Amino acid sequence: EIPVLFKQELQNEEAKEGKQVKLTCELSKPDTPVKWMKGDTVLYASEKYEFKQRGTVAELIIRDVKSIDS
Repeated sequence: EIPVLFKQELQNEEAKEGKQVKLTCELSKPDTPVKWMKGDTVLYASEKYEFKQRGTVAELIIRDVKSIDS
């Protein structure tokens, strides 16, 4: 089986505190499960984090951004 690769890796994004930011990556294989992490901590869907995936594009939306989210 062909390994899944990043066609487009995450880019740094800036956001003002209290706003939201969207992080996007593109994979080489559509609908591949994605695990979002901050350091060694796995992120789970909540009021703060929203995950979207369409085909090869995966998105993480972080709401109410704080400096600790950097």
